[in-house]
Amino acid sequence: MPSLTLSPGNALYYEHSAPTRAGAQTFVFVNALTGNTGAWESVVAPALRGQGFGTLSYNFRGQDNSPFTEDVALTPDLIIDDLRALLERIAPVRPVLVGLSIGGLFAAHAILRGAGAQGLILLNTLRKIGPRIAWVNDALPHLVARGGVRLFLDAMFPLLVNEEFSAGARSGFLSDDPYEPLDPAHGHMNLMAHSTAADWDVPYERLALPTHCITGLQDRVFLDRADVDALFARLPDATREDWDDTGHLVPQERPDKLAAALAAFADRLA
Repeated sequence: MPSLTLSPGNALYYEHSAPTRAGAQTFVFVNALTGNTGAWESVVAPALRGQGFGTLSYNFRGQDNSPFTEDVALTPDLIIDDLRALLERIAPVRPVLVGLSIGGLFAAHAILRGAGAQGLILLNTLRKIGPRIAWVNDALPHLVARGGVRLFLDAMFPLLVNEEFSAGARSGFLSDDPYEPLDPAHGHMNLMAHSTAADWDVPYERLALPTHCITGLQDRVFLDRADVDALFARLPDATREDWDDTGHLVPQERPDKLAAALAAFADRLA
């Protein structure tokens, strides 16, 4: 199992494949807060590798197979610096960073802090933290602390994804099994507890590289179309797609469509 050791007891699990086609880019996938490499590796990454692109997926410290020591606070700054360390050590060929939700925020900040990239793709990242989203962000640790990730998903899943996807997944939710609190020492609890410190006030004007934004219009939790419009307008070199058949979890909901959009963006870069 490949991993990048950061210090004793701290490491990042990753999966890396170099491009097999001359001139092709490497897509570097940055997870959402409670995500893992499976979101990318089930369909999206294999489809891109099949076209000769490289891929690099990894898990934050605190996510699956990426250990951390109990004295470490999994803050946004730490996650961003870990991403920069991974990029420096692995040195993927012609990297294009792809971030889902807060993962896009981490990718943007990594670039602003000096990480090299040919392009940036933001999936449901553009947002402002007003009262509604602040409430949601603050509520998530409370839900997980009392009923684990399962309680959070039972409550929020149909609001996050498109209706077709929600209907297909319904049988796997709302079982009669009792909810169980998540261990306070679990990585997801650590990540959630510190996630409210994330800096969403990004100087978008400084992201002077090709950037592509994909917004799922069936996201009923984080989407504010006026905020997306205002933030997108600040990007100096950006293109955009709004998908009316998609919610928040783009790689799971529309993986084939996403793989095609990523490949098209890379072809435009070339």
